[in-house]
Amino acid sequence: IGVCLLVCVDNVIGFGRQLTVGKKPHDPQEVFVCHTHFPQERKPVMAADHPELNGVATPSPDACSQHFCHFTPKCFLTVHRDGWHEGTTKTTIRVENEVEAQREANNYRFGFRKWKGNVTERPIEDRSDIVKELYTDLSLVRPREGSAITVGNIAYVFLFGWWISLFYILICPLMFLTILGAPYGKLCLKMALYLLWPFRKAIEKVSDADKPNMKPTNCERISSQKDDDLVGDGDCAPLLVSSPILTEIPVPLLPQKRTSDYWCRVSTYVWLLLGYPVLVVVHFLACVLSWLPVFSIPVAKMNFRILTTVLLMAPEEVHIKKQEMIRVTLYCCQAFNMYYYKYTIQGINIFALNLLPLVFMTLVLGYTDHDHIYLNSETMFAIAITSIIPLSYYIGMGIASISAQSNFAVGAVVNATFGSITEITFYITALLRGHHAGTKCYEEIVKAALTGTLLGCILFIPGICMTIGGIKHSEQRFNSRSAGVSSALLFISVGGVFAPTLFSKTFGNLVCESCSNIPGNASVPFTCKDCILDLSSARNPPVLLPLVYTISVLLPASYLIGLIFTLKTHSHIYDIHISEGHPHGHHAVVHWSRWKALAVLIVATALMACCADLCTENIEPILSHSSISQYFIGVTVLAMVPELPEIVNGIQFALQNNISLSLEVGSCIAVQVTMIQIPLLILFNAFYDVGFILVFSDIHLWASIFSVILVNYIFMDGKCDYFQGTALVVVYLILLALYFFAPSPRSC
Repeated sequence: IGVCLLVCVDNVIGFGRQLTVGKKPHDPQEVFVCHTHFPQERKPVMAADHPELNGVATPSPDACSQHFCHFTPKCFLTVHRDGWHEGTTKTTIRVENEVEAQREANNYRFGFRKWKGNVTERPIEDRSDIVKELYTDLSLVRPREGSAITVGNIAYVFLFGWWISLFYILICPLMFLTILGAPYGKLCLKMALYLLWPFRKAIEKVSDADKPNMKPTNCERISSQKDDDLVGDGDCAPLLVSSPILTEIPVPLLPQKRTSDYWCRVSTYVWLLLGYPVLVVVHFLACVLSWLPVFSIPVAKMNFRILTTVLLMAPEEVHIKKQEMIRVTLYCCQAFNMYYYKYTIQGINIFALNLLPLVFMTLVLGYTDHDHIYLNSETMFAIAITSIIPLSYYIGMGIASISAQSNFAVGAVVNATFGSITEITFYITALLRGHHAGTKCYEEIVKAALTGTLLGCILFIPGICMTIGGIKHSEQRFNSRSAGVSSALLFISVGGVFAPTLFSKTFGNLVCESCSNIPGNASVPFTCKDCILDLSSARNPPVLLPLVYTISVLLPASYLIGLIFTLKTHSHIYDIHISEGHPHGHHAVVHWSRWKALAVLIVATALMACCADLCTENIEPILSHSSISQYFIGVTVLAMVPELPEIVNGIQFALQNNISLSLEVGSCIAVQVTMIQIPLLILFNAFYDVGFILVFSDIHLWASIFSVILVNYIFMDGKCDYFQGTALVVVYLILLALYFFAPSPRSC
């Protein structure tokens, strides 16, 4: 009791420190965290024994009450792991609500696509200060340390500031010439100077400026900082306290709205007819140009607020000065913010949102410009394949939203149905186009894309995640048992997929186009050219097709056995328990309801089919006239571009020291390629014969076998670092070099 009392005193002095109270004797791996009861929320303590999980151990209320520490129950996720330690370890992952707990549980389930983002709205008060700043409306003054002269702010002057100010300078004499618009001429001059360097300057109404500045007290300023910064301030942090202290903090009130004759002036309508329309175009263009690069969104917000608020104020009310008031009309302190990659709108990442107009532009140009008047085939193919990236993101978010709000059966069906829809759509459209064109080149491209996806998911995704995560966290650990299950399934799937290839090499007939020798010299052997394995006899149903159909049944059966093994009979590998939140917690507000997510899935799938059709339509000139091997095009562009959202998810998991999910991202896709996508293509070929036969080139065969053996060796010890990740990436690049210099397929 005395020890815990001293600890609680230390918590009071630190005003936000957290304490690891102890470990249970019967479970040496379990960590408990007790929180003292204060108004502000504490940061979670990471479970040090399990760095591969981005979690925090949370005790039961009874355990904390024995140490006089207050415990606030929350919804949390418990994951039992038994990888590199003997026995079963227990780690708890904190989540906001039941829906997020279900989403996180799906991430640790075998066969489910891994999703990093949230599917519910997170209260802004629960987010970090960096994220809070991203969502500010530029009406609050946030004092910053350091100089305003930064690289980003200087870049703003050259990219935006000078030409926006130039338009104000040009409009200024025009407003003076009208005489009635002279006040707006003065406004244009002030705004020109402001927009040339707007940083650390505030725009406010003169009615607000007339009031005395009410600066925040020390307590008010400190309360907005992190808890760790509160130590040592004698005015705000009492030495000893046993209950929350209520402190009244003066906050400036918003100015009362006054009636204005703004809309009754003639000068207002002169401004709205002559000056404002030009500036609408200028600021709208600046908004678009600064919004698309994402990291310059503060410039877009500033221009939008000037356009919709400042330029519609009475000119005598616009007041620009350097000050420390809390609430103003506009305040911008930086032009670029690198953290805007976290910015979301209705749960949609800003990059996916910005790429959405490209999808509609692709469809309009692709189906109207058949003669390629505006864009050639190569450019059309590039924008069509790029349009697949945001559609893959929307499909992934739709799958995660439905799975998080449904039971396991529905989630499994949705994942199995839509998880591979991106790749399957492209493969089927390519096979259909090749069948109608009477060429086998498209079939070879599909096989190259299948192999490229397999190699990328086995080598590149784990490799890049290990490298980036290892640079930040030195060494990372993962569950070798779960990784072993995926590796075993990869061995099974690779053996099954390439079994018809080995069969054809064993029983196929070698046929050459031309053979010759030197007449009269029998000692010199024949010289043969263009020799291939003739599979015409093997293609008959009694020979090769029964083997292909048998494999197409065994592979999904193996996938089903893996599901039963990891989720039922040996569920302790992924032993997941979800605890409901207490009734006083915030209610889960999902970004997308189940019906909305289903509608997005259907629409995105339809758009994906159209974009895939445009890709295959415009890839023909590239295949015919390109000096690069068609193998290389298939294993790189067609294979990895649709997987970019998955790569980003894996990297984010690795940066959060959750390398287990990073590895599962690649393994999940690789297993789905071999055990779901290829059997579906065989099933499609059985009903609509497009000539797809499960016989791969030698380069596909040996590259895949070597990759599976290598990654299985890497996964044996249950730990990784940036060196192992670099090794996987280098091997992947070596295989890409082989494909780059390989001769084109005979059918192309």
